[in-house]
Amino acid sequence: MNSDEKQDCECAPPQAESTPAEEYDRSLEESDIENPEASRMKRAAAKHLIERYYHQLTEGCGNEACTNDFCASCPGFHRMDNNAAAVKALELYKMNAKLCDPHPSKKGTSSAYLENSAKGPHHNSACSDRKMNHRELHPETVYEILDICREKEDYSPLIRVIGRIFSSADGLVQSFRKAKQHTKEELKSLQAKDEDKDEDEKEKAACSATAMEEDSEASSSRTAEGASQGDSSNHKLGPDEVSVDIEAVRRVYNRLLSNEKIEAAFLNALVYLSPNVECDLTYHNVYSRDPNYLNLFIIVMENSNLHSPEYLEIALPLFCKAMSKLPLPALAKLVRLWSQYSAEQIRRMMETFQQLITYKVISNEFNSRNLVNDDDSVTAATKCLKIVYYANILGGDLDTEHNEDEDEEPPPESSELMLQELLGEERRNKKGPRVDPLETELGVKTIDCRRPLIPFEEFVNEPLNDVLEMDKDYTFFKVETENKFSFMTCPFILNAVTKNLGLYYDNRIRMYSERRITVLYSLVQGQQLNPYLRLKVRRDHIIDDALVRLEMIAMENPADLKKQLYVEFEGEQGVDEGGVSKEFFQLVVEEIFNPDIGMFTYDETTKLFWFNPSSFETEGQFTLIGIVLGLAIYNNCILDVHFPMVVYRKLMGKKGTFRDLADSHPVQYQSLKELLDYEGSVEDDMMITFQISQTDIFGNPLMYDLKENGDKIPVTNDNRREFVAQYAEYMLNKSVEKQFKAFRRGFHMVTNESPLKYLFRPEEIELLICGSRQNLDFQALEETTEYDGGYNRESRIIKDFWETVHSFPEEQKRLFLQFTTGTDRAPVGGLGKLKMIIAKNGPDTDRLPTSHTCFNVLLLPEYTTKEKLRERLLKAITYAKGFGML
Repeated sequence: MNSDEKQDCECAPPQAESTPAEEYDRSLEESDIENPEASRMKRAAAKHLIERYYHQLTEGCGNEACTNDFCASCPGFHRMDNNAAAVKALELYKMNAKLCDPHPSKKGTSSAYLENSAKGPHHNSACSDRKMNHRELHPETVYEILDICREKEDYSPLIRVIGRIFSSADGLVQSFRKAKQHTKEELKSLQAKDEDKDEDEKEKAACSATAMEEDSEASSSRTAEGASQGDSSNHKLGPDEVSVDIEAVRRVYNRLLSNEKIEAAFLNALVYLSPNVECDLTYHNVYSRDPNYLNLFIIVMENSNLHSPEYLEIALPLFCKAMSKLPLPALAKLVRLWSQYSAEQIRRMMETFQQLITYKVISNEFNSRNLVNDDDSVTAATKCLKIVYYANILGGDLDTEHNEDEDEEPPPESSELMLQELLGEERRNKKGPRVDPLETELGVKTIDCRRPLIPFEEFVNEPLNDVLEMDKDYTFFKVETENKFSFMTCPFILNAVTKNLGLYYDNRIRMYSERRITVLYSLVQGQQLNPYLRLKVRRDHIIDDALVRLEMIAMENPADLKKQLYVEFEGEQGVDEGGVSKEFFQLVVEEIFNPDIGMFTYDETTKLFWFNPSSFETEGQFTLIGIVLGLAIYNNCILDVHFPMVVYRKLMGKKGTFRDLADSHPVQYQSLKELLDYEGSVEDDMMITFQISQTDIFGNPLMYDLKENGDKIPVTNDNRREFVAQYAEYMLNKSVEKQFKAFRRGFHMVTNESPLKYLFRPEEIELLICGSRQNLDFQALEETTEYDGGYNRESRIIKDFWETVHSFPEEQKRLFLQFTTGTDRAPVGGLGKLKMIIAKNGPDTDRLPTSHTCFNVLLLPEYTTKEKLRERLLKAITYAKGFGML
């Protein structure tokens, strides 16, 4: 090999007395005797990796700042002779050590794909992939060779063909192309040729198989003519079209994957292919030159066996690393293509990446020193899973319309902004929360999807959540460096508990930042400013006091709302360490949602509140409840608030539609559904118009035209869908527009800079504010409960107490939670996250148990019998009402 050829080949090692690949071949000879053809490709893939390790040890990757201890380019690397490098390369292969990517400054790093496209047919190369035959593959060819192999009971020709095509980016990109659409004249010509065609197909197939097995240098790359034809075909593709025949690929896989010998060829070829593809995408920008390069990923992902254990060790991680390097337009094109797949196909791809993540997590010991964020296989698979996630959204039931209008007056900026800039600090996310680039490229958001192809919950990976160090991950999320991956950029894979922890860190850091800025501000101004959000209120005027104080803060300096809340009740000596704030929230919510005030209406059937369209209360009071909800999230408190889901969807930017009425106004929804399903004449039988009536707070009827002159427009079979849409628009949006805008403005005053909308879906926002009604695991509550005043886990009355509580039906358990904690819902993560304390409250007595809901403390006298305990406890939770009933 001359020096030029040596530089041009990235994987050919210098001549050594004994190459590592030869040593490895000899070590496998005995195990390969029984099944030589199936193991040939395995040896070839192993040889290729060992040669790369050898080249890395002797020549390096070309990056002078390399940090890989097993690379000659690393500054601290100790040089070794060729024989020592050969032995070390074999060791590195066995331990699956890190392989450097070839640096662009290193000569000869061009990949197989680019070289085969650029060089002539007479180019000589020592790399094994350059010797492969890079012809394209078509289903008919595969079937012909397969038939011959079955007759001869020898599959080695087909295995070699698959190995060559599927290990070559060039060959795979050109394979399985869609048939060209012929003109009428061309079709007539082809029919004439078919009539004269010789029918000896088997003989031709045999010749074809023999030809494809040849390792001739003349057929090692595409001709210039073929390349020009491929380029010209690119211009015929639409922005979302692909040139690969996906159905043909599936038929081929179905025929071949049942054979274990042939499946091994796919596996080994993928190991060989992936590093070159990664290099193509990282350094050579191949997709912009040839959009057909995406065919490679489409073809490989159709392999239904990718999730099998054989692929999880090496092949699939390498392929995920390559796929994660795709540019944004290519990712969007994949999403649009896969969104047309069925739910079963989406689930198969999702499970493929999930299994790889789970396998890597459980087979490694991740902790604060060995972060899962640093595992390339896990992070690459997560990035690939994001493609499937957005395909799941795009292929689901979408509603990209019905978006809420932005606030006319955005929350005023803090007066401290100038000070921050003066001190060299800059407030992060001035333009609001971040948006995923892929989401922007696709023009679709998670909130737009009413019903995905498969449930969102299936994308959550619990083993990953268990080992994720959220404090470190949040740091990577905020810093936004290319070197560190944050799983918060892929929130679909995180459960609500993990995301809530990330939000907690964000809130606490923001509180600390506001506190620090306030201290510096006081030094500059010479004034003593409070680093906390202090609220001093009277119990009997709690709404008026809170409203006046919060309105002043919102107008003067809304940044104060992002400080830590500190509540003080006038005339009381309580120190707010969380409990007083919780009691404040409970009192405000109880007062505002009192039906007698008239701010909200209450539905006895659904047990839900809705905005009162005829309320006499000011917009400021609706702004207050929005601020309270935002502060509850910000200060990690659960509120006893019961809104329909449409409220949280509206907070996230989506208007209410007809299907939302099922949750918020079930009676009207059922009536409208019957109207849509009615088979008779709507106009003659129902006699309704586009004018509807409602009653105000005093019971007086109010008429409203859904369209101009609506009382004169009858509802017919043709326009009934329009009537239903207009009715829902009025009920959920127009009639409460003033109240809801004030409510949303208050909520955004606290959360406008938070990653809340980026991380959470509407149902998860409800979980943050109100807790969960489903996850009532009292066994977990018992395990985490603490005891005080002389009680412990082994006390007789404590054992009787838990036996009694566990025997309660569901409704009584909810009453117990309401009595003890102030809400009948579990916090994010379940009752195990609730810190409840049971304290002794004297000896046996006829007094009822009492509670301090602000601290989740139950004061329990030491009753003498289990029956008395049950009777006293049931009476307390059933009839007790109010706070501090001692």
